[in-house]
Amino acid sequence: MPPKGRKAEETDKQTRIAIVNNDRCKPKRCRQECKRSCPVVRIGKLCIEVTPKDKIASISEELCIGCGICVKKCPFEAITIINLPSNLERDTTHRYSQNSFKLHRLPIPRQGEVLGLVGTNGIGKSTALKILAGKLKPNLGRFNDPPDWTEILTYFRGSELQNYFTKILEDDLKAIIKPQYVDQIPKAVKGSVQQLLDKKDERSNQKEICAMLDLTNLRDRNVEDLSGGELQRFAIAIVCIQKADIFMFDEPSSYLDVKQRLKAAVTVRSLIHSDKYIIVVEHDLSVLDYLSDFICCLYGLPGCYGVVTMPSGVREGINIFLDGFIPTENLRFREDALVFKVAESATEEEIKRMCRYSYPNMTKTLGGFHLAVQEGTFTDSEILVMLGENGTGKTTFIRMMAGRLDPDEGSSEVPQLNISYKPQKISPKSQGTVRYLLHEKIRDAYVHPQFVTDVLKPLKVDEIIDQEVQNLSGGELQRLALVLCLGKPADVYLIDEPSAYLDSEQRLVAAKVIKRFILHAKKTGFVVEHDFIMATYLADRVIVFEGEPSMDTLASTPQTLLNGMNKFLSSLDITFRRDPNNFRPRINKLNSVKDVDQKKSGNYFFLED
Repeated sequence: MPPKGRKAEETDKQTRIAIVNNDRCKPKRCRQECKRSCPVVRIGKLCIEVTPKDKIASISEELCIGCGICVKKCPFEAITIINLPSNLERDTTHRYSQNSFKLHRLPIPRQGEVLGLVGTNGIGKSTALKILAGKLKPNLGRFNDPPDWTEILTYFRGSELQNYFTKILEDDLKAIIKPQYVDQIPKAVKGSVQQLLDKKDERSNQKEICAMLDLTNLRDRNVEDLSGGELQRFAIAIVCIQKADIFMFDEPSSYLDVKQRLKAAVTVRSLIHSDKYIIVVEHDLSVLDYLSDFICCLYGLPGCYGVVTMPSGVREGINIFLDGFIPTENLRFREDALVFKVAESATEEEIKRMCRYSYPNMTKTLGGFHLAVQEGTFTDSEILVMLGENGTGKTTFIRMMAGRLDPDEGSSEVPQLNISYKPQKISPKSQGTVRYLLHEKIRDAYVHPQFVTDVLKPLKVDEIIDQEVQNLSGGELQRLALVLCLGKPADVYLIDEPSAYLDSEQRLVAAKVIKRFILHAKKTGFVVEHDFIMATYLADRVIVFEGEPSMDTLASTPQTLLNGMNKFLSSLDITFRRDPNNFRPRINKLNSVKDVDQKKSGNYFFLED
């Protein structure tokens, strides 16, 4: 038996990972402080090496003692040293290269059921999908000496994955993935929707799928002319009409409104068959809940390592993710639990007392589209959420309030207020760094201690502050756009789809930031949001948009949360209950006992459990 010290040292060696960020590590622009300050290098061992051919530093995880001096000394903050729980080392599934991202364990799909994956961005969900689709061979962490399939199957012996990979190897299973970034589709394929659907139609179910996804009227359109939501529905349809054994959907709800999200969920569930595997990655937790039969959570440190939990029931799995605690492993992976205690809405009498601003009846005609807006009032420290399908005029209303679009009627009575507007589509024009852009646009706010604490820190802007704006990902751009919008002094903040491109955790953080800022600054917020959990968390009152999308629509006067939600949900024919643990909204399965009971009582929203 080895001495205690040696055993501890061996365990120590096994469970440490060192990550060097490719974009940040610039050995030619620094004095290689990491190497100079490393105590292991000082005693003559090559723990940190920087060679000209590598272009970045490489750190030996076997020699690293985890002191973290290199992390503090690096001027570009390019190094992360992580001490992992010791039981994870045996569970390494894949690693791309030395000092890079590492995935532990894999989700376990089951035939005839929908597996949902939930976790933050950069935690390994897309890597797991590639491995399960057979497009990426798992190397069990041995990137220099990858194992062959015999060894991989031996590694997974005794689990359901052994049988799964055996089937993939024998070519019994064909996998199709719906890509995450549907806006890239027009660059990859050309032609009309009908031509491309005909080319892929292997199951003769094209007509039914197009009807379920509202694609029937778009068949003659060219793919490059489709909007984001239309591209998303087209991508889902392409997957659903092909013959396959494994169907994978990476974020099927982005760009879709609430009604379309539910239709997409029903369409995906229509693929369920006793010998088919269906795997879905989704950030809208209410849709994930509705769609899945069981859940695997992914936790870890984005860009560094990810760990997949064992499968759980839907409610339990989503609650594990929100609580940040896995009871079966007695492991906490997030400091704070995420709770959705919806604030009590103000009564009609209170609203009357608080009234400060009003807007008139307005109309706007754009081509064949006509929007009528009922007059309404709003107060300070209040958020009004706009609910409606795509094409019902929510963005048109926001632009009229912002003074970017003149209404046909009522233009003279629109209140003249200072407006800060975050548009739906974010196209970065700045050529400089994030720091330069913040300095240029919101110089006073971004150095103000209150703004730093309430907005900049929670949205983690310090992580991207020295990056070029042009190089930011969709989620990073969204967070930056929110900061720029809230940093501009204004009376009214108009925020169009703040959840787009954000993962589940970032959405909840963004919702809390918006809510706290509007409350503390005593301003008004108008928010367009399709993520139901985020919308219910933010809303003090709601404006419901009804009518025929892209044709003739009506925006109601602001209503209380309960009345507005009931009106909106009854038009969608769905009901919500709330989770007793963390109060998150959960969609009732269609025609379930609870669904039927709530519809009978006319209470479509938040019947107490």
